[in-house]
Amino acid sequence: MRYLVTGGAGYVGGVVSAHLLEAGHEVTVLDDLSTGFREGVPAGATFIEGRIQDVARWLDASYDGVLHFAAFSQVGESVVDPEKYWVNNVGGTTALLAAMRDAGVRRLVFSSTAATYGEPRSVPVTETDPTLPTNPYGASKLAVDHMITGEARAHGLAAASLRYFNVAGAYGSCGERHDPESHLIPLVLQVALGRRDAISVYGGDYPTPDGTCVRDYIHVADLAEAHLLALDAVTPGDHLICNLGNGNGFSVREVVETARKVTGHAVPEVTAPRRAGDPAVLVASAEAARERLGWVPSRPDLAEIIEDAWAFARRAAARESAG
Repeated sequence: MRYLVTGGAGYVGGVVSAHLLEAGHEVTVLDDLSTGFREGVPAGATFIEGRIQDVARWLDASYDGVLHFAAFSQVGESVVDPEKYWVNNVGGTTALLAAMRDAGVRRLVFSSTAATYGEPRSVPVTETDPTLPTNPYGASKLAVDHMITGEARAHGLAAASLRYFNVAGAYGSCGERHDPESHLIPLVLQVALGRRDAISVYGGDYPTPDGTCVRDYIHVADLAEAHLLALDAVTPGDHLICNLGNGNGFSVREVVETARKVTGHAVPEVTAPRRAGDPAVLVASAEAARERLGWVPSRPDLAEIIEDAWAFARRAAARESAG
């Protein structure tokens, strides 16, 4: 098959592109490199540097489907610059859906997010729980989910939206490289590398076993495998929505302690005030993905996730030192 991967120079898009190539598919990556990296595009993929808004210039009937990752994803930035998220995430997807319709490309897998749920009312979170995003990033992704549902019903699109919880780990040359970094595991590893003095633990008095927030971490390679399964699972006129997570939670202190063991570094921590809007526990129910996609995570161990992220972080640090 021939697939277009929008945002394929980013973290998740790059890993999914690598998995598609390994499965024998032909891959074209479209990315404007505003947040992605040219070296993140796996060898063997065709690369086009361009904006998602201009996707009609390159999409034609020779493609069998699209995997769509081209979105801005920083929650804090979306609060202070919401228009950036509406223009790119919603406007860009509007352009993509129109281009797919015109070209007759009728298969789509969309990178959605648990941020569509906002602060969950119950745990584990299921796909039927209320979607009440608390920031423009989550709202923009939810708007796209609604757009895709309409496109499927009106024009026969076969589509899936995969709502990620906390993606971590690395795969080959692809790992997390956000600027600014806001995710716990790469921040902890920055401390281990000596690039940060300590890790901030926001709140130590939550109603959890050790007082810190509990989150569901999924290995990025497991996530990628779910995308390939979704390509086969979608049906014309239907929009499948699935959460992707391990179904198990790890507290902030569990992550820090595991990182200490994996890296062999002390990783000092400081307790900071709670952040507004941080739920105590955020864990996914992945039953729909298991039933509809046949997907079962094969790398659920937190230590393995951190080991892969640590190997990537050390390689990246070595390249920077050498260059």
